[in-house]
Amino acid sequence: MAKNLLIVESPAKAKTIEGYLGKDFTVKSSYGHIRDLVKSEDAIDINNNFNQRYEVPADKKQVVSELKKLAKEADMVWLASDEDREGEAISWHLFETLGLKEPDTRRIVFHEITKPAILKAIENPRKINYNLVNAQQARRVLDRLVGFELSPVLWKKVKPSLSAGRVQSVAVRLIVEREREVNKFKAEAAFKVVAIFGQGRNAFKAELPERFSQQADAEKFLQDCVKALFEIRSLETRPTKRSPAAPFTTSTLQQEASRKLGYSVSRTMSIAQKLYESGYITYMRTDSVNLSDTALNAAANEITSAYGDKYHQQRKYKTKSAGAQEAHEAIRPTYFDKHTIDGDGAEKRLYELIWKRAIASQMSEAQFEKTVAKISISTRKEELVANGEVMKFDGFLKVYLESHDDEDDNQADGENAILPPLSKGQQLDLQEMTATERFSRPPARYTEASLVKKLEELGIGRPSTYAPTISTIQNRGYVVKEEREGRQRNFRVLTLKGNDITKEEKTENTGAERGKLFPTDIGAVVNDFLVQHFNGIVDFNFTASVEKEFDEIAQGLKDWTKMIRTFYDPFHKDVANTIETAEKATGERELGVHPESGKKVSVRIGRYGPFVQVGENANDESEEKPLYASLRTGQSIETISLEDALELFKLPKVVGEYEGKIMKVAIGRFGPYISHNSAFVSLPKEIDPLDVTEEQAIELIEAKRKKDAEKLIKTFDEDPDVKILNGRWGPYIEFGKLNVKIPKDKEPASLTYEECKALADATPATTKKGRFGKAAPAKAAAPAAKKAPAKKKAPAKKK
Repeated sequence: MAKNLLIVESPAKAKTIEGYLGKDFTVKSSYGHIRDLVKSEDAIDINNNFNQRYEVPADKKQVVSELKKLAKEADMVWLASDEDREGEAISWHLFETLGLKEPDTRRIVFHEITKPAILKAIENPRKINYNLVNAQQARRVLDRLVGFELSPVLWKKVKPSLSAGRVQSVAVRLIVEREREVNKFKAEAAFKVVAIFGQGRNAFKAELPERFSQQADAEKFLQDCVKALFEIRSLETRPTKRSPAAPFTTSTLQQEASRKLGYSVSRTMSIAQKLYESGYITYMRTDSVNLSDTALNAAANEITSAYGDKYHQQRKYKTKSAGAQEAHEAIRPTYFDKHTIDGDGAEKRLYELIWKRAIASQMSEAQFEKTVAKISISTRKEELVANGEVMKFDGFLKVYLESHDDEDDNQADGENAILPPLSKGQQLDLQEMTATERFSRPPARYTEASLVKKLEELGIGRPSTYAPTISTIQNRGYVVKEEREGRQRNFRVLTLKGNDITKEEKTENTGAERGKLFPTDIGAVVNDFLVQHFNGIVDFNFTASVEKEFDEIAQGLKDWTKMIRTFYDPFHKDVANTIETAEKATGERELGVHPESGKKVSVRIGRYGPFVQVGENANDESEEKPLYASLRTGQSIETISLEDALELFKLPKVVGEYEGKIMKVAIGRFGPYISHNSAFVSLPKEIDPLDVTEEQAIELIEAKRKKDAEKLIKTFDEDPDVKILNGRWGPYIEFGKLNVKIPKDKEPASLTYEECKALADATPATTKKGRFGKAAPAKAAAPAAKKAPAKKKAPAKKK
């Protein structure tokens, strides 16, 4: 048995490190956290200094048992979990759970998995930093208290099964408020004037800095230019420089990977984790832009050997964030001479992005010659302006150019193009001039990456919390990330060519969104409820100040239990008061009256989601009950109009008969569908439920039957709810609500009912996951068994 046991968080990291240490070391993984707060309400003893009760979850008991055995046999145990607060807490949990003794335990940290870094860490061990542990404990306890106390309030006052979180609620608030800004925005039109001078290769564009709000003014301007003389009044040429961006932090990596590679925040972090554990990059959870002297020297060597001395310019970046957690480095390649790596396409792309950004940060400025030509118009006092830019030295741009969320739309009109040779006083020939109607744009909805940027600006969350926060608000159904089609909008273009002005109307698509975050109706209602009754929880300044307090605890400047007590006592009173006095929140909005019946039409959140109601709720059996209709995808209780709401009551409608049974189109919880003979067929997105023809309905019913027949392998007389089906990943058993994997050595068609039942009994209903990776899924075939509406209860209209 080896004298030393070294414990890291992930198996991939263990494998990499084992190669660097000799036979005296056994390297094992804890697979992330080995214990967590118990799930019950007594997890935290509020009256006893917030003491916590922990448990080792079932899926970690075997890991803990093995580590305990190895720890007893070893002379020294080295705790090598990550060097952030969560990693420090994992080391503490290992120390406590494995029953380690301080003289026989060493804590080591490293921010890159290379042989020199690991050996240096072994030479410089330390003790567990309890300030960092306490900061992590404070976050965990505070978030558990908020979740456990707020969630029951939401169940009673909004809707069952809801939950709330401290940082997540603030993120939802940002998205809800941005959506309302977009909905309130009224686009204003103005005419943008662009002139093209010269011919062929000497042609260039110039723009009028002012815009005309009225078409008549734009038309008058063009008319005045018919006989005008155009002359270069001034020509200014000056050198300009552009500097590279700092190396990546967690936040900037997430933003740039989103813009350049289209990766979600969680995907970026998952790939970065693999790169780190394989020894390719430094630690990926950091808010530092600092590079070590070793890294600076390595970058300098690589730049000078690859590009030459003139491309190198050493820079030391300083972290702006006052709450930077630890003295980490920025995210960078461990070896700068490694331009690419072995790995899948996604890993290669992210690595190359990190390599380029880090290398570029140590390269020379790009040098340009910027030219601004001002062009006078003999018949007007305004001037046209042409901008040109010529690159004199590419510098860091040889390697990397940073992207931005809101690219300047002037680029499309030729700003900073290369201008032909020009001279002051030169007369210009006008080839064409256009005045194009352009509309002001609403504030941009958040992408995952721009939301991270905003949270960072507000001082909310830390590198380790951005990705989980964004995943959580989507998983809870408060926010959706989706694409939305735009709508057609007409715009006017006036063109002057020769002596003639032509007018035409063109069409453009506006409001199309890709990968943007939208609040759901329930997200908006929960947000409004929290803002009204728990403003402190969703207040941006308060949430940022809590993060600062965690930082003070990490630095040993504040007692964590006092910090929690200061927060908890008034919060607990607010919870009790809200349960007692607050009214139920439904987000109800009155839309108007029904044009035929004169009854009130309103919209609100119900148990099964948002719906429209015609009429008042009946008080007794004799009164006429109101009518209900669910909102359709893309509709919101905040923006739906009376006209749109009334359209919903055109369904369900009968579209014909087939095999002696009527076919009916309706909309339920899972979208539009056709019901026929107690079966349900989903409508494809491209078919409008109001336009379904009898022929289309029959086609869809037949197609569904054919698909079901191909999918079905076997049924059982003993229980019609048990079926053997063909799924996307092969055959599986549908046993009631459970999807059961079929062992490879079993022939699906020959399985008996008893064998199916035995396999179902041996399948766990749920699976658990740790900090790293998931346990093997119990429902391996689940994705294939997504039930169509036919398997659900008929989507009823009753609320």
